[in-house]
Amino acid sequence: MSAAEASRCWRAWFAQRGWRPLPFQREVWRRYLAGESGLLHTPTGSGKTLAALGGPLLEALAGPVAPKPRRGATRSLRLLWITPLRALASDTVRALREPCDELGLDWQVGLRTGDASAREKRMARAGQVDALVTTPESLALLLSYPDSAERLRSLRCVVVDEWHELLGNKRGVLLQLGLARLRALATSLRVWGLSATLGNLEQARDVLLPSQPQAAIVSGVKPRRLTLETLLPEHGERFPWAGHLGLSQLPRVLQALMAARTSLLFTNTRAQAELWHQALAAVWPEDAATLALHHGSLDPALRAAAEQGLREGTLRCVVATSSLDLGVDFPAVDQVLQLGSPKGVARLLQRGGRARHRPGESGHVVCVPTHALELAEYAAARRALAHGEIEARPPPRLCLDVLAQHCVSCALGGGFRADALFAEVRGTDAFAMLDETHWQGVLDFIVQGGAALANYPDFHKVVRDEEGIYRVVDRRVALRHRLSIGTITSDGSVRVRFLRGGDLGSVEEQFVGRLRRGDRFQFAGRLLELVRLEDMTAYVRLAKGGDGSVPRWMGGRLPLSDTLGREVEAVLGTPDDAPELRALAPLLRLQERLSALPAPGRLLIEHIRTREGTHLFVYPFAGRQVHEGLAALLALRWGRHTPNSFDYASNDYGLVLSPARDVTPDAALLQALLSPAGLFEDLRESLNLAELARRQFREIARVAGLLVPALPGRTPRSQRQLQASAGLLHDVLRRFDPDHLLLQQAEREVLSGQLELGRLAATLEDCAQRALHLCTPASLTPLSFPLWAERSRGQLSTEDWRARVMRAAAQLERRHGA
Repeated sequence: MSAAEASRCWRAWFAQRGWRPLPFQREVWRRYLAGESGLLHTPTGSGKTLAALGGPLLEALAGPVAPKPRRGATRSLRLLWITPLRALASDTVRALREPCDELGLDWQVGLRTGDASAREKRMARAGQVDALVTTPESLALLLSYPDSAERLRSLRCVVVDEWHELLGNKRGVLLQLGLARLRALATSLRVWGLSATLGNLEQARDVLLPSQPQAAIVSGVKPRRLTLETLLPEHGERFPWAGHLGLSQLPRVLQALMAARTSLLFTNTRAQAELWHQALAAVWPEDAATLALHHGSLDPALRAAAEQGLREGTLRCVVATSSLDLGVDFPAVDQVLQLGSPKGVARLLQRGGRARHRPGESGHVVCVPTHALELAEYAAARRALAHGEIEARPPPRLCLDVLAQHCVSCALGGGFRADALFAEVRGTDAFAMLDETHWQGVLDFIVQGGAALANYPDFHKVVRDEEGIYRVVDRRVALRHRLSIGTITSDGSVRVRFLRGGDLGSVEEQFVGRLRRGDRFQFAGRLLELVRLEDMTAYVRLAKGGDGSVPRWMGGRLPLSDTLGREVEAVLGTPDDAPELRALAPLLRLQERLSALPAPGRLLIEHIRTREGTHLFVYPFAGRQVHEGLAALLALRWGRHTPNSFDYASNDYGLVLSPARDVTPDAALLQALLSPAGLFEDLRESLNLAELARRQFREIARVAGLLVPALPGRTPRSQRQLQASAGLLHDVLRRFDPDHLLLQQAEREVLSGQLELGRLAATLEDCAQRALHLCTPASLTPLSFPLWAERSRGQLSTEDWRARVMRAAAQLERRHGA
């Protein structure tokens, strides 16, 4: 049919549903048909899928009518849809198939993710699909097969969904390299990114489309108005000053859940989700089947069942982590609850968008504080939303481990010439600054592992043939590489299975390794008993009554974002009439009476004596990770000035230094301690960077291919074995090849990632420009108490830490009438 007929057909399909194309959808279609690429930013639920799909469908409808392929015949792949989540992929397949089927377009829509069936994977590999929904990892796997290049030449469009979730991590770097390869294969390729609002939208566009700095940024509908409601403590109610579980809020949360038809209760960690699901199950007044759990460590079948229950409206509540943050539309969900601080404005917006996907309705989040000071974080989030403040997501650069993995994939996928691939890689944002020295280092690494490992055949992956083409010729290398493609590194997981069959998911090996046969633990919403542990699988059965421990997963402590940290300091310094701040008023009055309130332009420092000694509290409001590095730095500098030993601790608001020998700092000393001068050198001296880099090296070595996975049918290596292998490799390289590119990267990642060197430098610059406000309270203050509790946690062995902290808080409240 003609282009005009295709347009009428497409609009008629909209009209059948009572819809009208929105202006931003029409703009994306027009730009796509004109051959443009771009970035669309619009809230979830506003029609972004149809905006991105419309151009390729209109192009296909207006194209020549091809004879219907016979069953199982090879097709021309036209559309590649990249999604960061496997759960989102299944929803996307449904969203693409519906218009294709109803418009009579003979497109086969396929799925290629880790959750795809064997049949779906075969169809994708055999080129029997016209549109393919996949993840960055599965795209990298596809590119590793020699026959994929010819099939990908017919590609017309790539859509990168939820681009903001990939922009700031190595998965996004892997995708940048994959897109560069696709652009080299399909010269007329158009790329469209779909993103929620970011603080760095233009940079997000430039990273996605590095050769098109003036590509369009299309704005969708205005973000839905998001309102916040906080479950406040009753007047005079005892409310914790510190903590993170918030189970004292259980009655209020249950009441809120029963007042709505369907709810999502978001937590920040998987352990917190397990505990809250367990607590709710103990008091759930309805059928237990209406309460579910969802997080990334659960078996895909359990997650899919929860998602289906949300779609059908058969669940009253799902306790979830960020595994349900993204893009999946659940129209039946009436409310979202956020347990604890969201730690960032973008995360709160994302989660608030999961409910009330109905025309004209604003988003709404019920905030559940776990301790008193989180009330200020909710008030700060409300103020940031009103000001339109949202975090930027800076993209990582020069991730040589990802580049090494990509090079081996290219060597598998038909081979490459070094100069051509160098130019292709340099065309990405992540590797625009890659020089020839580092490029040659990557080539040496994939060929022989580097200078120190050249004599070990296991590290020889790629061969340079007589024509100068780099190829993989060993089938074992090919198999192992394809098994290890990706950038998500686990912390050593053990599968959890019922003794008589049925997977529940995975927990960290470190947790299971401490359990003995017969021990009980809580997982997947069930109380389980360990029967035996073998071949990295924990065989369990249901336990009858009692309780059990809850697994702890690594990476659970989210730091406060810069944006939210600034707003928290502002609301504490100039409280407004927000309901959270009215509830917090007695605590703020106590803080002001004992010491002072923090405020922008002023750096609050408290020097407090307790029975245990003296403590120096500093409050930059820069987030836990920055404060951890800052505490080590200040301890070093103070110890140089006056030889001493220091304990220290940090949280999102500040840090505490506790000298072994009593010393009293003055303003001049404090200014010297907080000087930005000599930051990098002092940081190297204050921290054991070598040990930190040694730990980071394991992840880098896994991504780069130094730590190869076990072959199918072999017993998988344990976490201890992996750590030992990584440690041995690190030590060998440190001794015999100290300039190895992966050692250098490990140190860079520690500085930029774990210690956030850039933010630490900015924090010191900020502190240097502030007026120091040194106070000497007679006792702990509301701001210092959580830091004191955090510091005391590792020091108390004769009694339960929580009991002592609770008793200390009660004594402070009685003493000061808070």
